[in-house]
Amino acid sequence: MSTIDIETARRVAKLARIRVPEENLPQLADQLSGILTFMEQLNEVDVEGIEPMTSVTPMRLKRRQDVVTDGNMQAKILSNAPDAREGFFAVPKVVE
Repeated sequence: MSTIDIETARRVAKLARIRVPEENLPQLADQLSGILTFMEQLNEVDVEGIEPMTSVTPMRLKRRQDVVTDGNMQAKILSNAPDAREGFFAVPKVVE
């Protein structure tokens, strides 16, 4: 069984950039230890011969024909834009 000490819990909180008051560190250490214990239990499960799942429900991706369209719908596409200028989407400046 893996256990996390208070110093390790403090370091994990710092790395995660989470401010944890000193009095809450023992509780955090216990919770992290519980997570590690659960992971160790999961590692004991025999999964030999079981295929990995991509979803909990079996489903197929919808498929469509891969065909070339005429494109050339710039005006139609830009009609949905909140702000379009000179044939392009106009977006707010995010970098100075």
